Amino acid sequence: MSGGAEARRRAEPDAAGFVLAGGESRRMGRDKALVEFAGRPLIAHALSILKGAGLPPMIAGARSALGDFAPVVEDRDPGLGPLSGICAALERTQAGHAVFISVDMPLLPSSLLQYLLHHARITGRAVTLASVTGFAQTFPAVLDHAVLPVLRSELAGRRLGCFRSFKAVAAKLEQPVSIVSVELVAQAGQAEHPHGINAGRWLLNVNAPGDLGRAAGQSASDIA
Repeated sequence: MSGGAEARRRAEPDAAGFVLAGGESRRMGRDKALVEFAGRPLIAHALSILKGAGLPPMIAGARSALGDFAPVVEDRDPGLGPLSGICAALERTQAGHAVFISVDMPLLPSSLLQYLLHHARITGRAVTLASVTGFAQTFPAVLDHAVLPVLRSELAGRRLGCFRSFKAVAAKLEQPVSIVSVELVAQAGQAEHPHGINAGRWLLNVNAPGDLGRAAGQSASDIA
């Protein structure tokens, strides 16, 4: 690494946050990022979640004009799904870790991202994910910047599934994916939702119009 590149890396934060907002939103019928939930578009909720975790937020893989909300990382391979957005984001930042969330998870508490990032730093694992009721979820994901070459290879080979690619990273680096139980983290008081929402609902995806009502019904107060 050149002296200039090293200086830029030292000047950058240790971790950066990215909202993946490049989906086609077929089930929603319109751009999910701009769908309103509790009075704000989903993209605004997602960016607030990253900010609440102390992460400089950016938007990756966006298909719509979202530049008014936050800086947008252009997707160099549109149409190849979120893995392309992840690679573009990692190419953009020099931060040691990158935290990725999808735009359709408005119930995600910032404190969970803080814990996952802390866990990744302590364990040194390249991929850190969360699980709900024993099932590992693809997002949120904390990735070490060193995973980029493997993910590029997966993308070039059109092996586009993010979860599969995360496992490919772990195999290449000869280390397991670190999977953190959301329920156990909540029980231990390591993370909590500001509106008292049960941990089992934190990773609820808003994919279709009916999901908006189900997500709103989880909160005892406005999520604004």
